[in-house]
Amino acid sequence: MQGMLSVSDKISDLIFSPGRPPQVELIGKLTPVSLPGMEMLTPAHTAAIAKALIGSNKTAEESLEKYGSADLSFSLTGLSRFRVNIFKQRGSHAIVMRVVPNKIPSFEELGLPDKLAEIAELKNGIVLVTGPTGSGKSSTLAAIIDLINETKSYHVVTIEDPIEFIHQHKNSTVHQRELHSDTSSFAYALRAALRQAPKVILVGEIRDLETCEVALEASETGHLVLSTLHTTDAVKTVERLIGMFPKSQEHIIRMRLSGAFRFIVSQRLVPRADGYGRVAAIEVLTSTARTRDYIEKGEREGKSLYDAMRDGTLEGMNVFDGELERMMRDGVITMNDGLAYSTNRQNLLLQISDLGGGSIGEMIGVESRTGNLGLGVS
Repeated sequence: MQGMLSVSDKISDLIFSPGRPPQVELIGKLTPVSLPGMEMLTPAHTAAIAKALIGSNKTAEESLEKYGSADLSFSLTGLSRFRVNIFKQRGSHAIVMRVVPNKIPSFEELGLPDKLAEIAELKNGIVLVTGPTGSGKSSTLAAIIDLINETKSYHVVTIEDPIEFIHQHKNSTVHQRELHSDTSSFAYALRAALRQAPKVILVGEIRDLETCEVALEASETGHLVLSTLHTTDAVKTVERLIGMFPKSQEHIIRMRLSGAFRFIVSQRLVPRADGYGRVAAIEVLTSTARTRDYIEKGEREGKSLYDAMRDGTLEGMNVFDGELERMMRDGVITMNDGLAYSTNRQNLLLQISDLGGGSIGEMIGVESRTGNLGLGVS
């Protein structure tokens, strides 16, 4: 592992798969790494690596045997921590190890909007960070918790699967609980946290109805709740949360969510034009009279959350395509990458029609004729 990490300081994942050499994911691309004696991995190699990673972790061992996959954390002292997933495929083992930096990233390092620093001042409510796997949700939440840790004298409880960033006690006291080793479920740990007198609760992920219900309850009873969802944007996040509940409860859930949410932050990591890593495109939905009304009463013609975010610059809101347009105009990302990561490719093409002259005009014409007006991100 040390040899793999030495390839670059921008490695995001280590991947071990039978029939392939060890690989690292570097700036979104898999790169093979030559290791003596492991030029081409065999099922015996990956089984041995899995066994070494699991060690004496009986929960992970049982999960792998019963469900075919296991999540755990792993540390190389003085080097790095990893979020590990071991899974079975075609009768053998494969392993993906997400690199977790030892140092908690700052707002500046992540390029987070200044508006998000206001989260540290919140006394209650729910803040959600969303995006696909590998979009930097955990890093953003870690930066927010670290800001709270440095500026507030609070009791903070985190519930994670597994624990990634380690938070040292600063002005706040931070207790970190890991699923399976410290608690049996997010929902159970969240209910227990209500009796542990925290000001801030971080829930690694809202995966089910029970966890969503308890998170809402906690946010309504004087706690600041931070969590994540695997959704592509802020509008889809609201739909997912409401859709978790029975249709008969939609009205009451809309009322509760409109009153409880404070921020929905959605992220996409886009390759930089200079080839040095990736940059976060961030969409922000904040709680205003307008957005609360649209969540409570539902969106209708001319009154959508997208419109509110697009028009809400003064409230710190923005939409993905607006951010992508800005980064393309500033030369931070390429035109092709900006369009590939857009929410509405056709609309973004029209917005940047002045950048590429005839080529952009031709692209618009081709997409219009072929009917390819769908979303760039599913």
